[in-house]
Amino acid sequence: MTTVTFHSEGSRMTGFDMQGHSGYAPQGEDIVCAALTSAVRLIACAVNDVLGLEASVKVRDKDALISLKLPKALDPDSESVCQTLLAALMVHCVQLAEEYPENISVMEV
Repeated sequence: MTTVTFHSEGSRMTGFDMQGHSGYAPQGEDIVCAALTSAVRLIACAVNDVLGLEASVKVRDKDALISLKLPKALDPDSESVCQTLLAALMVHCVQLAEEYPENISVMEV
């Protein structure tokens, strides 16, 4: 199962961790894992490459882990865009979890 955990400090979403293989199909053929991974990578590219921010992104293949943590102090426009991106990712993950409940778990801490 893939677990996606969204981290918050008060009302501010600070990042997420995605860990584990969904188990929907063999590695390399798993459409559920591909959907999640693609969405997570899109957010990382939007935050770091498009917005030019320096969010911490970690990828550990041995643990099947991808994580992103936003910088603490962002200008108001960048903060608003990042919060929208993370909220959209959360909605996407929740919708996938509703469709594949045995393969995805979404949490907020």
